[in-house]
Amino acid sequence: MKASVVAHKDYTISKIDDRVYGAFLEHLGRAIYEGIYEPDHPTADKDGMRGDVAKLVRDLNVPVVRYPGGNFVSAYNWEDGVGPREDRPTRLDLAWHTSDSNAVGVHEFAEWCTTVGTEMMLAVNLGSRGVDDARNFLEYVNHPGGSYWSDLRIKNGRKEPWNVKMWCLGNEMDGPWQVGHKDADEYGKLAANTARAMRMFDRSLELIVCGSSNSDMPSYPDWERIVLEHTYDHVDHISLHMYFANRDDNTPNYLGLAEKLDTYIETVAATIKQVKAKKKSKRDVFISFDEWNVWYHSNKKDREILDGNGGWPHAPGLLEDVYNFEDVLMVGLILNTFIRRSDVVKIACIAQLVNVIAPIMTEKGGPAWAQTIYYPYFFASIFGRGTALQLQTNSPGYETNHAKDTPFVDVSGVHNEEDGTLNFFLVNRHTSESIETEVSLQGFGNGTIIDHQVMTHTNLKAVNTAKNQQEVAPRKGEGAAIANGTLSVKLPPYSYQMVRVKL
Repeated sequence: MKASVVAHKDYTISKIDDRVYGAFLEHLGRAIYEGIYEPDHPTADKDGMRGDVAKLVRDLNVPVVRYPGGNFVSAYNWEDGVGPREDRPTRLDLAWHTSDSNAVGVHEFAEWCTTVGTEMMLAVNLGSRGVDDARNFLEYVNHPGGSYWSDLRIKNGRKEPWNVKMWCLGNEMDGPWQVGHKDADEYGKLAANTARAMRMFDRSLELIVCGSSNSDMPSYPDWERIVLEHTYDHVDHISLHMYFANRDDNTPNYLGLAEKLDTYIETVAATIKQVKAKKKSKRDVFISFDEWNVWYHSNKKDREILDGNGGWPHAPGLLEDVYNFEDVLMVGLILNTFIRRSDVVKIACIAQLVNVIAPIMTEKGGPAWAQTIYYPYFFASIFGRGTALQLQTNSPGYETNHAKDTPFVDVSGVHNEEDGTLNFFLVNRHTSESIETEVSLQGFGNGTIIDHQVMTHTNLKAVNTAKNQQEVAPRKGEGAAIANGTLSVKLPPYSYQMVRVKL
């Protein structure tokens, strides 16, 4: 079986925004407590943050991390997480039926972000709260001093403002599960008023308004249209969320979910254009895909915990999906989609970063390790920066529930002009056949392969564990070659590959 790809230097999609490789941390399960923060851990720093986790995050070069939620933010009082720890209240979190000690708040999170080399993307509570609390939080975080909230920040130990530019206006407000759930008109008006107030403080902020929680919501895509009609002139991004599951153990159909993702993005991009035209606006609004990942492995266990937790436990093990090799392919497909849609998707956040549906797992007092999905995320984040190429791909395909023709070979290409490289990320969705793939490199001149990484496994359900951390890991590829301006590479069945070409 064969496939062909044309990569032309002059046919491009967009400069990729580095923030498409962002992540998310919520006060949920063990993401914060026993995830990034464990003061008794052997690797903990002076602030109680785990050094082993910080290293794994630094290696990913995560450009931005969204915080503190998620569903959690819709009933969160940010003031609970500032000031002396001994004075902070323990609060009940209605979203996940747990309690939170508030030992970690914006100060601790900001310090951790500095440690791992990332930026903060903060969310305000538009569920149980509103405009006033949002502007107070903004003042606390970003004002230099001489006002009530900025002086309180200084009193609490931080003299300089953090100057956070990215702010989410609530979370998943279309969801009936959300504290303070609103319909599109209610939320649109509140979000517009909040955005106006925040822009009165600083017109240069980047504001993200809530889109649909997923493309199966009954209000989708009218939600996007109505909310944007209220907010278009005041926001920069609309958020989308999507999680991916193989509930019927049908791998071909599971991997076809990438086509559903692509349609979701295409539909919302068209809705943005519609509202822009209706508003006669010259502004552009983009997509922030600030929650995405595979999520289904832990569902049964989570229901048992939440239904029978006997109270309000602090940081129980929730949403702890153990990822397998099959999920490597799915995550690779998702990232390829974001690269190909980089003209409209400018921010994306894998949900989440540690322990909770995450590429990194930890044991309390023990090791931290990379889950299987860590690797495609790593390769895309490190090597997927530059300009996305408009590839012409010709591949045999198959039919799924999500598309009539799903190509077996899925590929994205990135031209990094700064370091003079072409970087290709390829997935073979065929269950049993290798596919000989040729990539015609047009307009790039001569090239040499400088790296070739392959991920395959005989067992789709193979996982990494604390004791066997390298069961599913990349290995050096063999056989890729360039001749007469054409890159040739063999894609084994159910495989993920990265090929880097020095020009």
